[in-house]
Amino acid sequence: MNEHLQTFRKEVLTGLRNTPKNLPSKYFYDDAGSLIFQEIMDMPEYYLPEAEFEIIQTHSKEIAKRINASQLDIIELGAGDGRKMVHFIEVLSESIPELSYFPLDISLHILEINENLIRQQVPKVAYYHLAGDYFKTLLELRERSNPRLIVFAGSNIGNFKDADAIAFLKFIKGELKSGDFFLLGVDLKKNPKKILNAYNDPHGISRRFNLNLLSRINRELNGDFDLASFDHYATYHPISGAAESFLVSLKTQHVRIGDAVIKFEKDEVIQTEISQKYDLKLLEKLSSASGMRLDSSYSDHQNLFSWVLFRV
Repeated sequence: MNEHLQTFRKEVLTGLRNTPKNLPSKYFYDDAGSLIFQEIMDMPEYYLPEAEFEIIQTHSKEIAKRINASQLDIIELGAGDGRKMVHFIEVLSESIPELSYFPLDISLHILEINENLIRQQVPKVAYYHLAGDYFKTLLELRERSNPRLIVFAGSNIGNFKDADAIAFLKFIKGELKSGDFFLLGVDLKKNPKKILNAYNDPHGISRRFNLNLLSRINRELNGDFDLASFDHYATYHPISGAAESFLVSLKTQHVRIGDAVIKFEKDEVIQTEISQKYDLKLLEKLSSASGMRLDSSYSDHQNLFSWVLFRV
């Protein structure tokens, strides 16, 4: 078993032996999970892509002016297929003569789609993708001397608990030099019904995305989860701003993962995702704790979502 699978197995078994049970949301995004997530982004209830694309269309030139560089490395964490960022990169390439783009993603298949799109639409931009855990692949770029903009778009920061989000931002700060920037996507607090509809859609796509995590354990770790014996459940707490996803065991059962056996009681849950929604107070807390200065923020016209620019 290679190092990646050993880590995957260790974290899965640790989470399933916890009380309550949990699984790391980072393991949603194998090739199959990444493709299902593309379906989620296309469904009408999932407001985030449209709001984020509006920000890109409306505010990219302003962001480029704030950065004000003649050369720049754009390093995107969890880059996906590039269909949003290609427009942002196009705008920045108009005012930054030497622009390089480094998409980092755990899925090589998604990065190949990303590369085809970027090379076709912005061929003058230097392109280098890195497949793997971005906590590791980001370190491979340390020797580059260009000014950098690290981008963490979408709502991925919401998957971290408060202490982990602060630790993540401190990690990012450690990879930036004075004058560098960090661009963070944050999902904003809003009507609770709108948020809940995005995480418990009537099409069942979110359910398939959640259950695929069990399928991945079956495929990669020799598990025997019966997907028909689990169901998807999502909730949102409007005061704390935490949207959460769970898998619910529909019966008392035992599941094997290799030579390990995990018992599930009927109606016992596995927490698979926490997606934090933010307001200004929470963002200022992140900024203060991380040691990066909150430079500026950019939102869509409905204030559903924001890009927040931090500067070292």
